[in-house]
Amino acid sequence: MFYDWTKAFQDYDYDLPRVGEVITRRFDAGTDELLSTSVPAFFAEGSYSTSFRIHVCGRRITVDGNPSRLNRLDNVFGLKSLDDCMRVINSLLAEYGLPPMTKCKTIKRLDDGTAVADGAVFQRLDLTSNFYVGQGNERAYLRGISSQRYRNSIGYLYPDGNTTVWTPKGGEKAGRLVYPGNYAKAAELDAHLLPRVKRTFGEDSEELGYVTALRDWCRSVGMVRSEIKCRSEFLKRERLQFWGLFDESKLVEIHRGFLMLGEKCEINNFDLLTVADELLAKNIVDTRKAAMTTAGYAHLWQSGQSFNFETSAVKTHRARLRQIGIDIKLPYDGTRHGVVFIRNVREIERKFESSVPAFYRHAVVPRHLQLVAA
Repeated sequence: MFYDWTKAFQDYDYDLPRVGEVITRRFDAGTDELLSTSVPAFFAEGSYSTSFRIHVCGRRITVDGNPSRLNRLDNVFGLKSLDDCMRVINSLLAEYGLPPMTKCKTIKRLDDGTAVADGAVFQRLDLTSNFYVGQGNERAYLRGISSQRYRNSIGYLYPDGNTTVWTPKGGEKAGRLVYPGNYAKAAELDAHLLPRVKRTFGEDSEELGYVTALRDWCRSVGMVRSEIKCRSEFLKRERLQFWGLFDESKLVEIHRGFLMLGEKCEINNFDLLTVADELLAKNIVDTRKAAMTTAGYAHLWQSGQSFNFETSAVKTHRARLRQIGIDIKLPYDGTRHGVVFIRNVREIERKFESSVPAFYRHAVVPRHLQLVAA
């Protein structure tokens, strides 16, 4: 697992320098009295047309961006620890004469219950990993996985077939806690990175040649990017917002739980025999009769039958079927549910390890910066 996006703020016990090309002053219209002075957020520009949003307001610094992408052409493989992410961020802050963000040591509770930390507080973390389904299998995999639920969210397959996300209502709109998704990395590079590099550096540039070769490699291994965006409310609820005061392995476990979604996509077709066999093989039911009864519900669902989910029998059979990746509460969609594409029909198998191409340019992390205030 690595990190794709980081948003954090830190409050300091002294006034910070005003950084930026614009200063906003507010005056009282009646008395001309200066009420406040502020500096809008600005984008710190890195190489290869990359940028990072920095906002200095009074005694608070807020940073918002992708440290795995800064000063790089791509982020196919990113930074694997929060310490490395913050080293990159602190290196950028130092360029503007701003103090580094530090790990939290103590937390104080105000009378209104607000927690005040003496270090960096995360407001967004994107947990990311890559896996490989084989050349030409990405869209089939994404179509199959879109039929699965993640917690209480419903899968939504984008019209181009290259992205699946999970949202509370099954559309594109993200939930307030997390925003999980899978997408074909080669298609994403084709749609976004290649056109931008071509515009910036030209068709005959070495940069475009590198990105094209990387796109071709991602396509050859069928790379799928798995990403779960953890929002501020979720980080607070899970007590993962105060840098240095939580176990980073908890983030790894959250992402691993999302990756387990693909483990349920194992059956070939939604036919009675296959469903019954799966129910028995996984010890979900004890008898062939029970297996066939539950499989019958899958067949009715496939035929367009609606169910009363308030009855205990329907609840029981739905719970059994969900354990093998079938949710009869979702409307049946023949383009997604007729065949599951993970391991059987097209021999699609997820792999989490692959040799990184020799030409790949890894991130360079500055090591001279301290992460804890002296």
